[in-house]
Amino acid sequence: MLAPKNFEGDWAMWIRSASLTVLLLASSQSFAADAKPALKTYAQLALSPSGSQLASVDSITDEDASAAPHGVLTVRDTSNGTVLRTIDPCATCRYSGPAWSPLGDALAFLAADRKSGTVSLMVAEADKVRTVTAVKGVAATPRWSPDGKVIALLATVGARKEVGATQAGAALVGAIGESEDEQRIATVAAGGGELRFVSPDDHYIYEYDWTPDGKGFVATSAKGNGDNNWWIARLYAVDASSGKLREIAAPKTQIALPHVSPDGKTVAYVGGLMSDFGVFFGDIYTVPLAGGTPTNVTPNYGGSFTSIAWNNGKLVGSAVIVDRAALTSVTPATGDVKVLWEREAMLSGGAGPSSVHSNGTQFAFTAQDFNHAPVLMAGSPDKIQAVAHDNDGFTTDVVARSVTWTNDGMNAQGWLVEPRGNATSKQRAPMVVVAHGGPSFAMMPFYAGFGSNKALLDAGYTLFLPNPRGSGGQGEAFKRGNVRDFGGGDLRDVLTGIDKVLTVANVDENRIGITGHSYGGCMVMWAVTQTNRFKAAQAGAGIANWISYYGQNGINQWMIPFFGASAYDDPAAYRAASPIEKIKQAKTPTMLTVGERDIEVPAPQSMEFWNGLRAMNVPTKLIIYEGEGHNFRKPEHLRDFRQQQVAWFDKYLKQGAAGVSSDTPAAAPNR
Repeated sequence: MLAPKNFEGDWAMWIRSASLTVLLLASSQSFAADAKPALKTYAQLALSPSGSQLASVDSITDEDASAAPHGVLTVRDTSNGTVLRTIDPCATCRYSGPAWSPLGDALAFLAADRKSGTVSLMVAEADKVRTVTAVKGVAATPRWSPDGKVIALLATVGARKEVGATQAGAALVGAIGESEDEQRIATVAAGGGELRFVSPDDHYIYEYDWTPDGKGFVATSAKGNGDNNWWIARLYAVDASSGKLREIAAPKTQIALPHVSPDGKTVAYVGGLMSDFGVFFGDIYTVPLAGGTPTNVTPNYGGSFTSIAWNNGKLVGSAVIVDRAALTSVTPATGDVKVLWEREAMLSGGAGPSSVHSNGTQFAFTAQDFNHAPVLMAGSPDKIQAVAHDNDGFTTDVVARSVTWTNDGMNAQGWLVEPRGNATSKQRAPMVVVAHGGPSFAMMPFYAGFGSNKALLDAGYTLFLPNPRGSGGQGEAFKRGNVRDFGGGDLRDVLTGIDKVLTVANVDENRIGITGHSYGGCMVMWAVTQTNRFKAAQAGAGIANWISYYGQNGINQWMIPFFGASAYDDPAAYRAASPIEKIKQAKTPTMLTVGERDIEVPAPQSMEFWNGLRAMNVPTKLIIYEGEGHNFRKPEHLRDFRQQQVAWFDKYLKQGAAGVSSDTPAAAPNR
């Protein structure tokens, strides 16, 4: 068992090793007493082929804003961080998908105008920006052909909703399911013109990559509803001239991030048990472009890979290894994994929330931890350096550390985050356990000076963020630890983790609450029907009844890899995991929140649990946010949620109202 580690010391070591002139532990700039500093976020990173320039979409994040921020496309010199150019041709647009031409002399990007429902493909060259083509609908992921003459992108004409199951769903009216949005590969001459749709109109394309000869693509694709069928997607080759599809492989796991080797012979991808598109934790696989059975290059590796790129026959990218983010190099022929760089931090900026962007030899990403706001980083592994200092003045007054423990013979890990005064206070502090979603996700070090966690920390709560079995970061075997056991071993891991925290932190065991969203919300619902240990709970977009959920949600294909069969073929397994089946054992005051148009976890699930709690005379509150999908977007809703959450925990963890005993569990958390 590892001893708890102090996060601040690791970050300071990183800054020293990177030879930065400005330490992030202290502000390099001063703010007027009456001025509120603006937090800068960086997204959609793209390194030029030479690595000398880095493009990103920069936004100012203000929690008091009345509207979502408008980002600006920014190009920096990676050697010194100088801003070379800002690109903002449309004040009402959102920018995405920056992609450098093969020579690095032009930058393609998308500008989406929500008002008109149009997405324009634009190219910035020298000091000019021109429109190449436009799509009435949605578009994503522009990519230049190897010769630079053609630009491809993913397009959905006449889309009913934004791409992705976490987006707010279209109104469920009229004939349901008779026609589907189909995201297709389309191409256009780099000089401009009409889009030509390449892939068939009955296949939904999720991700794609040009083949090195420019004659086609590899793509992950499935027929039918795009939100629902990613979990059964297959790997295809797509001919650029005819659009004909040829199946390369039909993996038994989820697949993501397909990339063709420079010699055009091999396709590499990240594969494994995954619960959400865009949240990629898995092993690295390769398969011949000609077709065949995929080979797991990294079996039994004790970490999860999150992005890949080819470089001289090797696969470089990123991984989460227990409590550290790493840049890695993998030799496909031998499976040897070399860690090039690692830190206790969360990296982002690539294709997913824990991935990096790489041109093969260099990397670009944002890094953050609990004490430090996002920093834009770039360089080769031996010379990673900050290329922006906008957020150097942001720090938080918290103490964060990684904690590990053993349960059922398995090693689990989590993060303990305390307001600095809690550790030395004469009074033991209340604590809130934050259960992550997924379930194939992992809690990683995020900046604690923003969002709902900041609100809880500011209110004096210690936070515990566990990564029980089923989480990413410890390999596929660990990630499969909750298959057909939702709420079993993973809840036992969480409860044992709390026991560990009580030995290392100044926490009041009689004032512990629990919160979570999505699968985390389900874990909250399950926990309050299994144990009286929590004195207050807040469940966001939780699943109360796996049977009814199977027929209500828009993505029920995700459930089969975890349950082994559909709810119609094995209803007993679904009932055994359903919190509503044990509702009579619930005693914990529980607040429920959900988006009105959530298609991942529809609002009726929260309504069902709310009604059950009321029938048991358990204090409860249900808030449904109008027009929201799985993730809340509107600033006013985010502010209200933070206020409601803190008030709920204050009522039951600070005022001592309606508490329940902290004796043995109401029911054993096994099934």
